[in-house]
Amino acid sequence: MLSPGDTTADLDAGQLVSLLEWYSAMGIDLALDAEPHDRFAEAAAAATAPAPAPRVATQEGPAQATAPRQRPALTAPPVARPGLDAAALSAEEAAQTARELARTAASLDDLRALMEAFDGCALKRTASRLCFADGNPQARIMLVGEAPGGDEDRQGVPFVGRAGQLLDRMLGAIGLGRSDVYIANVVPWRPPGNRTPTPQETAVCLPFIRRQIELVGPQMLVCLGAASMQTLLGVKEGITRARGKWTTYAPEGGTEVRAIATLHPAYLLRTPSAKRFVWRDLREIKKGLG
Repeated sequence: MLSPGDTTADLDAGQLVSLLEWYSAMGIDLALDAEPHDRFAEAAAAATAPAPAPRVATQEGPAQATAPRQRPALTAPPVARPGLDAAALSAEEAAQTARELARTAASLDDLRALMEAFDGCALKRTASRLCFADGNPQARIMLVGEAPGGDEDRQGVPFVGRAGQLLDRMLGAIGLGRSDVYIANVVPWRPPGNRTPTPQETAVCLPFIRRQIELVGPQMLVCLGAASMQTLLGVKEGITRARGKWTTYAPEGGTEVRAIATLHPAYLLRTPSAKRFVWRDLREIKKGLG
């Protein structure tokens, strides 16, 4: 580790590897700039900086007008467009924009193009790429997780890391493969350090996954994990109590879809003893497909 006054130039190769491994373990696995920034110092400097002096008349020209600025007339809230900076929008405005855009998508290709151009979610700034979907768009069953991880962010495909490999084995246990299902996430951009998406980020992305479900039109929806279940199915109780129970997903103005929730594969990697519960859920899913 670095001692006070040291820089990375003072470390040998082994120490640098150890430092990177420690950063990765702490969730710092994404470089945003070449040099570190002390944001606290920058904010303090901005707060104490003197206000700019008002401009006055000079010999070269008339004084600038110093009359108070007129308040602009009240207008309707701005309608955001693809490419508009996320910082310029409130979460509510960004979600409204996402709803308007999602309605215009006539196909999954249209939806993907709109999401590629959409800048209303700040996660897009730190993610490598959009993680749209994988599998068969004509499948009877659609699986929805929470958000991509590091492997998914690098490849642009959901569930390709260790959790995805476990998901493949789970599906194989009931005779299904990737060509038999369609897989997506509520949030299609990876949160930095694999943190949990904020409620605002989820709300902005929700119209897109809802439209994605409508365009696929599955006969069965499987929510992988508590976040997907609570967001899409409106279930308030915990995943351990709600998993394995049939309910319905009700799209806006569309046909209801049979839905069920199960534990997320990433949770099973941390808690292997919970696999017995998921096996019961998988058997229920197979029975529902039959």
